[in-house]
Parts: sequence; structure tokens; C-alpha cells
Amino acid sequence: MAMELYDGRPENIEGRLQREVRTYDFLDSLGITYKRTDHERADNMEACNEIDAILDVVICKNLFLCNKQQTKFYLLMMPGDKKFRTKELSKQIGSSRLSFATPENMLKYLDIEPGAVSIMGLMNDKDHEVQLLIDEDVLAGEYLGCHPCVCTSSLKMKTSDVVEKFLPATGHGFITVHLTGEED
Repeated sequence: MAMELYDGRPENIEGRLQREVRTYDFLDSLGITYKRTDHERADNMEACNEIDAILDVVICKNLFLCNKQQTKFYLLMMPGDKKFRTKELSKQIGSSRLSFATPENMLKYLDIEPGAVSIMGLMNDKDHEVQLLIDEDVLAGEYLGCHPCVCTSSLKMKTSDVVEKFLPATGHGFITVHLTGEED
């Protein structure tokens, strides 16, 4: 299937998961414009690069993390081409022993399943249990790419719309982090 770029939500939502439709409803209610492409599940970097090329943006790497006790949860947005170094992030946020959160917690807090982690899931975190962390390089870009809570579609929207409209509407702030992706 050849990927195409569309303006906004799909005309026909039949067969789409409710969490995806809720994402489009939320973005539309905020007046956020976005481009969308539908695709197969992207299981490798080659597939991700193809999606990036269609959207003309680097899709963010989104990592759902937690502390050892699983009492603090973090959503990290960083450029897809940067390597994640736990130690580097732990120092900046004052939380040692970070690890990947379980799929169960991902579903519980963000209503997202593995492979579809996205900032859009914060609209489902009504109790504000998840702290958003954004790498400064993501904030520096005019646009960002993310999933609409499913791994078979990807969106491109203005970074300023996400920071100035989407996040305030969800009640979430964020912490800016500086990640080099390099070893000490």
C-alpha cells in the first residue's frame, strides 16, 4: 500500500479504534491542524524512515518510563535518531533506576499499547500521573511527528500547537531535557 498524505482526520472512521478517533476529535476541538498518513505497523527503522519522508518530519521517539517502585511515570519525547541513555536522563530529573514501564501501565495511564506511545496519550491521563519530558531538539523543530494513539497512522503538526494548545488543554506541563545520546 502506497502511503499518502492527508489533511486532518480520515473521512471514514469505520474500523478505526476509538482511541484514534478520540485523538482526532480532541485535536479538532482545539483547532489544531495536522497532516496524517496511514501505514502498516512500523517495526523497523526502514519503515519509520519511509513514514518520516512522507510527513517530511522526524517522528519523535516516545519512551514510557518509570522509577523502580513504579510510583512515578514519565513520557520522554526525543528525536528518533538519538540514542537513549538512562543515566543521562536520570541525572536531569533526579530519578535513579529508570526503566521502561509495563504495557499494563501504558494502557492504564495513556490508553496506548506498545508501538503506539505518543504525546497524544496525555489526553487520556486525566489524573496527571505522567510527567512529560521533552528533549530540547524536539522543541527546536517547527513540526513534530507522532502517532494518534495507534501505530498504524502518523501525524505531523506544529510544535507550537502541541506546546501552546494541546498540552494546556490536557493540563500537562513539561520539563525540557538535554540529551546528547553519548556515553559519559
